[in-house]
Amino acid sequence: MRLARGIVGVAALAAVFVVSAYVSFNLYVRRGATSVPELAGLSVDEAARLLVDQGLKFRPAEPAGRWSAEVEEGRVLESRPRAGSSVKQGSAVEVVVSLGSRLARVPELAGKAISAAELTARAEGLELGQTLSVFAAASVPGVVIGQTPEAGGTAPAGTKVDLLVALESPGSAYVMPDLVYRRYEPDRRSFERRGFRLGAVKFEPYEGIADGTILRQTPLPGHPIHRLDLISLVVAASTPPAAP
Repeated sequence: MRLARGIVGVAALAAVFVVSAYVSFNLYVRRGATSVPELAGLSVDEAARLLVDQGLKFRPAEPAGRWSAEVEEGRVLESRPRAGSSVKQGSAVEVVVSLGSRLARVPELAGKAISAAELTARAEGLELGQTLSVFAAASVPGVVIGQTPEAGGTAPAGTKVDLLVALESPGSAYVMPDLVYRRYEPDRRSFERRGFRLGAVKFEPYEGIADGTILRQTPLPGHPIHRLDLISLVVAASTPPAAP
């Protein structure tokens, strides 16, 4: 019985020693410790003064700045260690400062189709916004004739560029030219550049006529056409071209 009480007493003393040692070590480690203050949104000078008041040192991060559309240029984005972390007094706190919104060059989009305008805008770090179509007799339907913001300036990355796109004027009519015996490829490119659409193109052999020569056309020469009308052609070809 006495042996059991002796063992219990030794165990109790050992526990007290362990707890006492832990508490002493913890107090030693934490002696002179402080908490990293919240620096986000402060100016560099304000952050430096606050750190000094807390017994800490200001150190620019590497890299010192980062683009941010939310935090004003010159204001603190974050600290390392983060706010609330426990550090020893005299320690350095790295500070990341906002460079503000990254600016992108606004490209010239006039004269481009919408798909090409979108690729050009995204290459500069911008996005397409709203697209408004208007009648424009002097412009090729489907191409950009105006934009906001205007070309040549700068805008924050991610800014949406609104486009003004030409529509076919309902009253615009053209006279179908005579294409028979003319070369197919040059005329095809010419029509497509002007916003006209080719419909069915049939290739068939014709003795004595060079390949690529237009044999028949619809509409006929002199017929009024609009850009939305389909133009059908029969073209001489000893061997039909392979499908694209």
